[in-house]
Amino acid sequence: MQHVLRHITVPAEYAGRRLDQAAAALFGEFSRSRLKQWIESGALTLAGRPAAPKARLKGGEELKLDAELTPVVPVLPERMALSVVHADGALFVIDKPAGLVVHPGAGNPSGTLQNALLDLDPSLAAIPRAGLVHRLDKDTSGLLVVARTLAVQKTLARAIERRRVKRIYQAVCQGALTGGGTVDAAIGRHPRERTKMAVGERGRPARTRYRVIERFRAHTHVELELETGRTHQIRVHMAHIRAPIVGDPVYGGRPRLPRQSSEEFRGTLEAFRRQALHACALSLEHPETRALVTFASALPTDISGLLEALRRDRDAAAR
Repeated sequence: MQHVLRHITVPAEYAGRRLDQAAAALFGEFSRSRLKQWIESGALTLAGRPAAPKARLKGGEELKLDAELTPVVPVLPERMALSVVHADGALFVIDKPAGLVVHPGAGNPSGTLQNALLDLDPSLAAIPRAGLVHRLDKDTSGLLVVARTLAVQKTLARAIERRRVKRIYQAVCQGALTGGGTVDAAIGRHPRERTKMAVGERGRPARTRYRVIERFRAHTHVELELETGRTHQIRVHMAHIRAPIVGDPVYGGRPRLPRQSSEEFRGTLEAFRRQALHACALSLEHPETRALVTFASALPTDISGLLEALRRDRDAAAR
C-alpha cells in the first residue's frame, strides 16, 4: 500500500469554487470519486480541518492530502501474454494486439489489458487505471504507454495534454486520396446514437494530420498523427472526410470495391472485420531521464496482408 502526502495552496482564481471541484483540478492524478471519499473521510483537509465536498473556497487556504492509496478498483490480475516493447522503473510500453479491451467495463469484466498489467506488476493496483495514460479501441492495435508510479502517470498525462507526446498511426482507408492534409473538426457524442462519436459544433476541439503512403485503385494507405486525443478521433475524422477506415464496423460503411475486382479480392475486403488502424510509433520525453525516447511497432499481419491484396488488385488492373 502506498502512502500519499500532498500540500497545495489554493490559487486565488479558485475563490468561490467548491472544494471537490477544486480538488479534482489540483490533484488531477486522482479520480473525482476517490477525492470525494478522501474529503468525506477527512484524509483531504481544508485549512487544517475536515470540510464538506461542497464547501466554498476563498483562495489562499492550504489543502492537505494525507491518505493511504489502496487499489483503485477490484480488478484481478490475470496471466496473459503481452508484448512488452520497453520496461524500466518508470514505465512500460506495450504493443497491444487487436481484439484486446484496455479497461474492464460493461460486457468486459475481465480479460482486459488492465488485468494483464496487474499480473505483470502487482504494484500497479495502487495507481489509477493500473498506470494506463491513454487508450486504444478494442480493435485498434499498437503502442500504449503505462506509468509505473503516480508521479510518472501525472507527468505523462500532462505531456499528452500539452501535445508533447507524438503518436503516429497507420491506416488503410476507403477512397483514393490525392494528398495529405489536416482534419480540424470538433468531436462530441453523437446526438442520437449515444455509443458513437460525431463531428459537431458542440464537441471538443480535435485535430488530426494525415499523409499518403501508398495509393490503390479505391483505397489509400495513410500515416496519421494525433494532435488531440478524443474518443474514436481518427475513425471519426477519416469518416468525416469520406475516407473511412477499412473494416470499421461503426464508421466504415459498406466496402468500396473498384471495378472488375476479382472474387478473391472481394473476399479479402469483406473478411476484414476490424478497423485497419495501428498505432505504429510513440515518441516522448522520458519522465525521469528527460531524454527523448521513441518506440516503433511493425504493422500486424492482417493489415500487411490487406496491403498485399490491394497491390495485387492494382497491378492486375494495370496489365
